[in-house]
Amino acid sequence: MKRFLTIGFLIVIISVCRTAEDPSFQQSKRDADQDIYTQRRHSMVTEQIEARGIRDKLVLDAMRNVPRHLFVPDYLRDQAYIDSPLPIGDGQTISQPYIVAFMTEALKLKGGEKVLEIGTGSGYQAAVLAAIVKNLYSIEIIPALGKRADEILSKLQYKNIHVEIGDGYRGLPDQAPFDAIMVTAAPEHVPQPLVDQLKIGGRLIIPVGNLYQELILITKQPDGSIKKKSVLPVRFVPMTGEAQKKQ
Repeated sequence: MKRFLTIGFLIVIISVCRTAEDPSFQQSKRDADQDIYTQRRHSMVTEQIEARGIRDKLVLDAMRNVPRHLFVPDYLRDQAYIDSPLPIGDGQTISQPYIVAFMTEALKLKGGEKVLEIGTGSGYQAAVLAAIVKNLYSIEIIPALGKRADEILSKLQYKNIHVEIGDGYRGLPDQAPFDAIMVTAAPEHVPQPLVDQLKIGGRLIIPVGNLYQELILITKQPDGSIKKKSVLPVRFVPMTGEAQKKQ
């Protein structure tokens, strides 16, 4: 009897191991995981974003489709769809989903635009923007972060995102002007080069301040002047590089 039990036990173990190695089993597991994340992402949009007043369909669709869990460290994936910033290494964070949606909606994008992002970070905000616009240029000052984000975005087959490694304070004059500019790190003042690279009618959204920060929306008027409006108190990591020297 013991011999038959042992043989039966071994058969079960071998069967489980073969199943775990079976490509179809692995694909089924990936599909199940994806379904879970898709459900969480849709719930996030409904409960955390729509419920707080975001109405732009392009923004909501982007937030439903971009897989935020792939932009956070593996050990934080279960937290990817809570409404909170999360650490991504090098002292940086991925912004909370509501702030990503709020800033994106503030730019009033229609599709077809050329947009500049300062602070690639995880690459998540870049992916959300790229789901809407024609071309997105994103600058990251920390090489390791920029390289990692570029790799993730490439694997996800975003063809319209161009990641640059460098100091974003002076923008990207070779590609200017831009229809819209988004800054995801806080300087103590609005960098003039970014204002200069904005098209007439274009919009720039940027967190400004040190201990106390506010999200500033700037619109370039037909005569080249700017209209500035404080829209939300926020907390972002500080902008480093030349921005610190200009304080």
